[in-house]
Amino acid sequence: QSRARADGAILGSTRFFEIERWDWPSGHARHGRDLPDVCEIGHTWLSAAALRTAVNTEAKLLYDGDLMLGKSITQPDKAGSFGAELVTLYKITGNRKYLDAAVSIANTLASKTQAGDSDHSPLPFKVNALTGQVMSPYTTNWTGTLRLYQKLERLQQGNRAAYRRSFDQLLGWLKKYPLQTNKWGPFFEDIPGWSDTQINATTLAWYLMENKSWDSNWKQDVRGIQDWVISKLGNHSLEKKFGVLTINEQTVYAVPGQSHTSRHASVELRYAKETGDERNKAMAIRQLNWATYFVDDDGKNRYPDPHTYEIWWTDGYGDYVRHYLRAIAVDPELAPAGRNHILHSTSVVQKPDYQRERVEYTTFDKDSVELLRVAAKPLSVSFGGKTLNAPSSLSTDGWTWQPLESGGVLQIHHTASAHVSVRLPHEPK
Repeated sequence: QSRARADGAILGSTRFFEIERWDWPSGHARHGRDLPDVCEIGHTWLSAAALRTAVNTEAKLLYDGDLMLGKSITQPDKAGSFGAELVTLYKITGNRKYLDAAVSIANTLASKTQAGDSDHSPLPFKVNALTGQVMSPYTTNWTGTLRLYQKLERLQQGNRAAYRRSFDQLLGWLKKYPLQTNKWGPFFEDIPGWSDTQINATTLAWYLMENKSWDSNWKQDVRGIQDWVISKLGNHSLEKKFGVLTINEQTVYAVPGQSHTSRHASVELRYAKETGDERNKAMAIRQLNWATYFVDDDGKNRYPDPHTYEIWWTDGYGDYVRHYLRAIAVDPELAPAGRNHILHSTSVVQKPDYQRERVEYTTFDKDSVELLRVAAKPLSVSFGGKTLNAPSSLSTDGWTWQPLESGGVLQIHHTASAHVSVRLPHEPK
């Protein structure tokens, strides 16, 4: 039960289950103790008086707020990024609750967007969610929020006029200030003061290459971001011995990270493809190689800080893996040979099914383009009851084939149906 400190009144109750006591080895500080080591938190009931209070997280000893500034402090840039991923989750599952939550986030962010300046971004980095007090006024991590607005616009959901206004303010501010000053600012909540972070800069670089029409100077801007990262965050400690330039996380934590190095590498590979400038391509592939060395056989991914080698969850998993997915989509020769993989889609792939002689999948949008690396040239590609036995143009429904030393690259454009079936030979030739 949860009780009020003042008068002992019952405020609610929480169920705990799967309570475990672990067999700690002899000599360990927890060996022989009677207290449980782990449990799962179940349902919680709250009385009417306890609703919309902090009792839920306080009673469960759960984290709520900002690591440095405490309870009720939130980061609007993370809300925008979360909202963009919620839209993707809606497209995967069809569950409307994810879309509704994304719309709610977008509505709040759009309503709070203001004109920024050199010291204030259009939305703050940290703000008290209850009072509206700005605790930290500047960050440049608005790529996720821009994506959120774009996704809702395409789905024709929410207050689209407000989204467009906020989108224009954010993008205009990014062009006018950080792209000119390289003042990229904070991202991580555990840093109490100022720090320029690689993720803010490099994520924007990727976004500009995805949306070239938003920035007529995208080539110069992307190259400028990457050169700034190399200059300010490039770590040369392994360059002489191993020939690899690793990338530090941020200016106040000069430790190279596998997620940050692989992010930088993926942008370099895309820049090389988009511009033909391959001066950093070989180094990018070497950086991807280096960033795999901290993943154990069982999947544990440890951050390469020699003082701790901690498992950092976002850096090691959610953020780390996506850069490899993007890299192999840009350069399919990096994908595993002799196997079948969907590397990229302009839509969201809902139901991939890999069989030895067949690859099938469904996309959220009927009109979509996919890139696959497969073990052999397809016998046919079908969608919407239409079967194409030979390569054709991608201007309408069709597919193209680029052979590699092993297998090749298959590109498919479909408009008649969201369901695609690729038939492959029994034995790759």
